[in-house]
Amino acid sequence: MEEKSYRKLQWKIVATTLSFSLIPLFALGISLYYQFSVSYTAKIIEMLGNRVENRRNAIDLFFDERVSQLYTMAYTQSFDQLKDEEYLNKVFTLMQMRSKSYVDLGIIDWEGYYVSYVGPYQLKGLNYKNEEWFQEVMLRGFYISDVFTGFRKFPHFILAVMRREGDRSWILRATIDTEIFDSMVKAAQVGQRGDAFVLNRNGVLETPPRFGGELLERLDYFKVSKFQGTRIEEMTVNGENNIYGMTWLRNKDWLLVIKESPREELMPLLRARFLVIGLGLGGILLLVVGTVFVTRTMIARLIKADREKATLDAGLMQSSKMAALGKLAAGIAHEVNNPLAVIKEKVGWLTDLLSEEDISKNENFQEFDDALRKIDYHVDRAKKVTHRLLGFARRMEPTQERVNVNKVLEETIDFLRNEAHYRNIEIHSDYALNLPETTTDSSQLQQVFLNILNNAIDALDKDGIITIQTVYCARDGEMAINIADTGPGMPNEVLNKIFDPFFTTKEVGKGTGLGLSISYSIVEKLGGRILVASKVGKGTTFTIYLPIMTQEQF
Repeated sequence: MEEKSYRKLQWKIVATTLSFSLIPLFALGISLYYQFSVSYTAKIIEMLGNRVENRRNAIDLFFDERVSQLYTMAYTQSFDQLKDEEYLNKVFTLMQMRSKSYVDLGIIDWEGYYVSYVGPYQLKGLNYKNEEWFQEVMLRGFYISDVFTGFRKFPHFILAVMRREGDRSWILRATIDTEIFDSMVKAAQVGQRGDAFVLNRNGVLETPPRFGGELLERLDYFKVSKFQGTRIEEMTVNGENNIYGMTWLRNKDWLLVIKESPREELMPLLRARFLVIGLGLGGILLLVVGTVFVTRTMIARLIKADREKATLDAGLMQSSKMAALGKLAAGIAHEVNNPLAVIKEKVGWLTDLLSEEDISKNENFQEFDDALRKIDYHVDRAKKVTHRLLGFARRMEPTQERVNVNKVLEETIDFLRNEAHYRNIEIHSDYALNLPETTTDSSQLQQVFLNILNNAIDALDKDGIITIQTVYCARDGEMAINIADTGPGMPNEVLNKIFDPFFTTKEVGKGTGLGLSISYSIVEKLGGRILVASKVGKGTTFTIYLPIMTQEQF
């Protein structure tokens, strides 16, 4: 597989794993958050409703107690007693001892005149006959007024009860301390943005709100028809969204309103949401990092396994090719050995003939003798080649002899020096002086060097440099032979096939593709290894590693 395919596979695994991991996680998180949000919001609304009802009950109880107190005083005292201001002052003092919620106390006769008054204002003698509250109390028996300014020119509200005493009626009237009442209403407000206030049936503020309004100011958006129980509504006023809890008082047509900021009340939920989001993002990040890490590890192992498999396949293919080459080499060697044996026999017979007297006196005798010697030499040389082919085919063990590798290299260079000189190719040698001898097969080793040097000369063609270097690797117990040329080099696709049998980059008829393949096989049989490095335009370097062995180790 190509690197792009591995990368594509990696991201497919990552995407699939994260999809099956994150989708259920997101679904569960959203579901849990939704259920929690609904439950929490419902709880807030329920708590607001309870607070509105509790505050309404407290205010109703406040009015009930004050009205009852006034009724008690009116029906336990006579008009004549209460019109005495000194006596009325004692009564007022007694009332204040039980509940400090009154500002003043007064008696108004049936004609509307203040006949007796205890308090900070000068109200005695004033007539209220034409006031609306006077008519109401005379009609209904008791009255709780809206907040008004009246003769005092100061916002206040009153409680009044009527008593019929014989043929006359009179009114006991008290003014409620608005600060106490306001504080009782404001006790229902919660938080920094919460508020609580009271409106009358016309939407006029009876208590000052904390935000957005003044006492006795009309709030048109709170004109609410009378209803039973408690109502919770979410409203946007002046661009601000809030939750309002509302209920009507029992003893007075006043609307109690408690306002809460949803953002403030839902702040714990928002904090929980941010915490959940933070933990979720952290978990997602950890999951992504873990998935990527595990996937990369898997892909790395897959790449390693594929490469090992490719190497094994290449080795098996190489073994198969070498086996086929061995069979081919054995066949060729047998076929060539037969005519070589005949030639060798005939050369011996001709040599015997030349030794006779009459032929030796021939003027061309020396030429005949030289020709026969050369034929005999090259027959022996050919037999050695076929012997090596047979050795390659039959995997014959190499011969054992002490070899000076520097000397073998020098002898090999001598074979090629003339050709290199003709092509203007310089051969530079750099031999390690401390290179020890080793036990190996010098003939086969020379064939390896010869094949590599021939290839280097062919690669250079003309004008170039071949550098031969030997290195003693004492720590590893081996030697290295580097043969480098300054030729055109080879691309990677060629390097991968360089040791394959019958693979050649030379023109048709100029190479068989067997030289490096045989060299590779020889070096392996000698216990070494051969490596090649090349870069297009920079040249090629073959490195042969051979173990340094004694006769006993071989």
